[in-house]
Amino acid sequence: MPSHVKTRRYDSSRRRAAARARRQRILDVAGRLMERDGYDATTVSAIAEESGVSAETIYKAFGGKPGLVRGLFERALEGAGPIPAETRSDTLRDTDPATLVSGWARLATEVAPRGAAVMVLVRAAASSDPAMGELYHEMDARRLRRMQDNARALAAIGGLRDGITVEEAGDVLFTVSSPEMYELLVTRRGWSIQRYSRYVRDTITHALLP
Repeated sequence: MPSHVKTRRYDSSRRRAAARARRQRILDVAGRLMERDGYDATTVSAIAEESGVSAETIYKAFGGKPGLVRGLFERALEGAGPIPAETRSDTLRDTDPATLVSGWARLATEVAPRGAAVMVLVRAAASSDPAMGELYHEMDARRLRRMQDNARALAAIGGLRDGITVEEAGDVLFTVSSPEMYELLVTRRGWSIQRYSRYVRDTITHALLP
């Protein structure tokens, strides 16, 4: 194989890695500044300056502050990686109900701290920014669809007690996984993440499992 082909492939791989690292750095800075100063007070210019990139780079990559928040939310859903948390959740669906619920509780320790912080940020900004209001409803609807999907998966392996419908189970999972629940118990009441995980597991078990 010609050496110049190897060089192009290496250069392309290196550029992609650099682009991924730059994107993560921008999101890190955006999340930190928005948490510290609030959504409204945080400017794209400030994020760009601290990230070491131009504001134009951020607009091209994210489309502005709502896009940055969307990026933060998408990253939160991935958990600790490298395999996204939702993918790992799906691999648990061939197990027994108790193992599946325990797996969800473990994944909650990765997703909830990140996801709740973003949802709280979006909720606070929604009152003054219509775009953030739409984003909040979109995120909430996405989480509801995911929990309904999880409820169907639980029902498929005999994980629902008699008399509980898939719709009801979805509502329970939606409530237990809510950022408000995490905010109340961990942020405001000072629960450890391990205690929160046990709460998620035990609540789902007592409410839904046979």
